[in-house]
Amino acid sequence: MTDYLVKALAYDGFVRAYAVDATATVAEAQRRHDTWNTASAALGRTMIGGLMLGATLKGDDKLTIKIDGNGPAGGIVVDSNGKGDVKGYIKNPHLSLPLNSIGKIDVRGAVGTEGMLTVIKDLGMKEPFSGQTPIVSGEIGEDFTYYLAVSEQIPSAVGVSVLVDTDDSIKTAGGFMIQIMPGASDEVIDQIEEQLKETTRISSLLDQGQTPEEILKGLLGTEDVDFLETMPVQFKCDCSKDKFGAAIISLGPDEIQAMIDEDHGAEAVCSFCNNKYEYSEADLLELKREAMGEV
Repeated sequence: MTDYLVKALAYDGFVRAYAVDATATVAEAQRRHDTWNTASAALGRTMIGGLMLGATLKGDDKLTIKIDGNGPAGGIVVDSNGKGDVKGYIKNPHLSLPLNSIGKIDVRGAVGTEGMLTVIKDLGMKEPFSGQTPIVSGEIGEDFTYYLAVSEQIPSAVGVSVLVDTDDSIKTAGGFMIQIMPGASDEVIDQIEEQLKETTRISSLLDQGQTPEEILKGLLGTEDVDFLETMPVQFKCDCSKDKFGAAIISLGPDEIQAMIDEDHGAEAVCSFCNNKYEYSEADLLELKREAMGEV
């Protein structure tokens, strides 16, 4: 089964909910960046959050999430869109910390407890929407929850979870996002809060064979869930040799000539997917001509 996300409504439309199985998606990021277990969990959780926030957008709209904490992981950057595509990277992929006090991967220790979470949404308008909130936990799920409450004024509960195997491979990865709509009764809110207190980590539920649909029914405490959409999700990067070529052209002819004189070529590496693009002297001469307006 490929990775997918479900969107649903419950409690007469007063609760909006999302759940995602992103196991293969996070595994692809782990493979491309050779992340070690703590870095895998931190990057994976951010990507899962990115998928769920992206699912609130229209298809071509996109967003960027930046987590800049004071921990040894360094910055985390994730891009996603309304089509279920996501890509991301972490500054320090080779990070493996001791387990925390409850025997779990120490994501808080990796991310840190001070810093900022930034979400930039490109909705096809003149200016992108940008929201920023302080890191309140470093566990990432709680940080997304705080961001949604403060920056977007949506009372939410976000859970993101990555189960890393002993060989650093990704066993399961997934998450949920539950949002309370205006007009929801206190009874509904209390019911969901009680259910969430009893919740097992999503990655463990996936490991037990539960589907996103089954997970949402358990989280919401009701079988009466209206599933609106099922959307495939995947790790996908839109980098290309042409895109990097355009970036080289923007450096100007003098800088391109310096690359030719000093290095006799160039190599570009995509931060998001680690794909490499080689430019020969002939390639650079062609780009230089474009920079000079001769093509």
